Amino acid sequence: MVNWAQMYDCHGDVDRVPELLARAEREDDAAAWDELGHRLVLERDLVFPASFAALPRLVRLASGSARARGLAGAIVRCGAGRHGCDDLLAECAEAIAELRGLLDRHLRSRPDDYLAAFRDMLATEGHYHWSAVLGDFSDDFYQVACPHCAAEVTIAIGGYGRYSAIRDWNLGDVDRRDLRPASLEGLSGTGRRMYETVVRDGQTVLADGIAHLFGQAECPRCASVFGIADEYEASHRPLM
Repeated sequence: MVNWAQMYDCHGDVDRVPELLARAEREDDAAAWDELGHRLVLERDLVFPASFAALPRLVRLASGSARARGLAGAIVRCGAGRHGCDDLLAECAEAIAELRGLLDRHLRSRPDDYLAAFRDMLATEGHYHWSAVLGDFSDDFYQVACPHCAAEVTIAIGGYGRYSAIRDWNLGDVDRRDLRPASLEGLSGTGRRMYETVVRDGQTVLADGIAHLFGQAECPRCASVFGIADEYEASHRPLM
């Protein structure tokens, strides 16, 4: 049983969230869902004790409610932040595993909100970094430092092309070098898991983008070749 007297939300209230959950569960009240979203996840970044206390109930509702599924995913995505609730997060392990299975089934249906649900599923697997930064590869840019000469390299994957370059504020991206996408055999770990999931679900644009993101780039300064995802993740990993 949750001791709601200790579970404050972003406003510091301890009694409002359980009331809203009951309303949402009983009536699928849109106003209640809106207020829950504002109280449990602040600026899409901060969560509170009430957020994790509410998570199991949200997951139970998620199979029949897109609002519950989205809010549960938003809470899990914030799990890497400095929320001071590590013990409450650990107690949600079973609910998070259940959410992971639900999201996987949802992705197989090729829904309109595929990318958002895919990012939520990555968070349930502990891949908080890629959950936070993965785009739709329509116009994505990633900044990385060359591991050999420390040059600031721009990686483009999208409508402008798939290349590494040096960004000049007057000339744009100069000295472009084509990226080298990873083959399926060259993928492992998180990259392979991501790639196989989107291929399974017929998401060809995401699959191509992930293959390039987890491929290699050539530094325009020193011509050394490095793994894009490894360097980007190393320098942008969220604080745990």
